[in-house]
Amino acid sequence: MSEKIISDQTLALPQEMPSKEVSRRKFFTYAGLSAATAMAVTSCTKEQREYFNPRPKEGVDLGSGDIGILNYAYALEQLEAAFYLKVVSSYYEGATEKEKKYLKGICAHEIAHREFFKNALGDKAIGALEVDFSSIDFKSRASVLGTAKAFEDLGVSAYNGAGELLQSGAYLLLAGKIVSVEARHAAAIRDLIQYGDFAGNDVINAMGLDVVRTPPQVLAIADKYIVTKINASNLPTS
Repeated sequence: MSEKIISDQTLALPQEMPSKEVSRRKFFTYAGLSAATAMAVTSCTKEQREYFNPRPKEGVDLGSGDIGILNYAYALEQLEAAFYLKVVSSYYEGATEKEKKYLKGICAHEIAHREFFKNALGDKAIGALEVDFSSIDFKSRASVLGTAKAFEDLGVSAYNGAGELLQSGAYLLLAGKIVSVEARHAAAIRDLIQYGDFAGNDVINAMGLDVVRTPPQVLAIADKYIVTKINASNLPTS
């Protein structure tokens, strides 16, 4: 049975919705609010409630242009936030205080990222995604941290690949600010699994450059955990 975890509504962010597209001014405003939200979320336990709303029968369409790319990022942030909320609701056996602190901090960041995109996109945002974490053993350290590593590495590669598809310089700047945080997460998780592997050669090449994946490549990997059908056919490719 799938874990139906729907985006929480408890973060007090503005509900103003852009009529046609996300303006640069609004985008930067929401970015600042998200940073404040991340600081305010001292414990992810406040967000451990699950919402079991029906997903759209025909799935979601990410859209086109910059809006489509922002929805693409929003979908990935929904996935990560849902995963970490599940993790911190009941830590795996033997979790140390250091590991709990890391995971709780990452959880707060992912919630902030998710809510940032949701509020910035307004009425252009896709709906809440239904996720399936049945393949993850949340009682196992190896399973949880292994999945966290996969999600964080995937997220970094996704933002790396999406950057060149954005037309707005303002959006590109914000994407850069988010991917840098995702990279910090990836490094932290990697070090928890194997100290010194924060920049392993499986993700960093000989030129010191990180992995890049296109939206179709990323969504094909994430599909294992996302029940809701996602139409990404209208996303830009260059």
